[in-house]
Amino acid sequence: MFKIMRKYALLYGMFIKNCLIAQMEFRGNFMMSLLVESVYLLAKLLYVLVVFRTDLHVDGIPPEGLLLFIGMHTVVTGIYVGLFFTNFTKIPEYIKDGSLDLMLTKPVSLQFMASLRYVDLALPIPDILVGFVMVGIGWHAMDIPLTFLQLMGFFLLLLVSVVITYCLMIIPALLSFWFVQTGSVSEIAHSVWDANNFPMAIYPAWVRRIGTFVIPLFLITNFGPMFLLGQLSWLYAGLALAGSLLLFTAVRLLWKQAVKGYSSASS
Repeated sequence: MFKIMRKYALLYGMFIKNCLIAQMEFRGNFMMSLLVESVYLLAKLLYVLVVFRTDLHVDGIPPEGLLLFIGMHTVVTGIYVGLFFTNFTKIPEYIKDGSLDLMLTKPVSLQFMASLRYVDLALPIPDILVGFVMVGIGWHAMDIPLTFLQLMGFFLLLLVSVVITYCLMIIPALLSFWFVQTGSVSEIAHSVWDANNFPMAIYPAWVRRIGTFVIPLFLITNFGPMFLLGQLSWLYAGLALAGSLLLFTAVRLLWKQAVKGYSSASS
């Protein structure tokens, strides 16, 4: 097991190295991507300014506490666009043009190759940096103790958020194995994603239940900040971790089922 994990870690390191070399060959594009994402992030920061100017409170959480939620959403968004977005948009192309046929011959996991091959190193930089700054400001402003347990709990739930993000956002790409056009599904998924940067308390109870237990989107942004604010126990943090692993297992099985029914583009 350790040898397999080491093998894939080394392979992923090679992916990152190759992507870095490729992006540095076109530094103009790299800087443009960095600039575009920074402008998008600036618009989000103006939104944060409105929250402070209106002294918005959500379920008793002041604007300083809301920074934890907005920052968490921004960090995970950066991780998503850096590690997953490009790969997920390419999966339908692999199926249509037959590139998946070549990947099937590689002595590594097809899912690993198809969903983690490319890493964008420009887009996530502004989001991750500014997101952690917002979390840090909210952490300090809310007088949350900076202890090892608090840090461990937060980063554990950040890992849970990344796993759930992978599982939920790859589903539109998986539908490409059965349907020709899935672009509208991806657009819906991204629209819902953008609506998840606030505490789930702003939604009705039935929406919260669906977003927690059926389509666990709210776990991505909410559980980390809720843990820091004392609204989530270690028990629920552990259940969130177990749930993310179960969701990953389900997506893994769905991937295998999709590949089983895949017919070569050349056939």
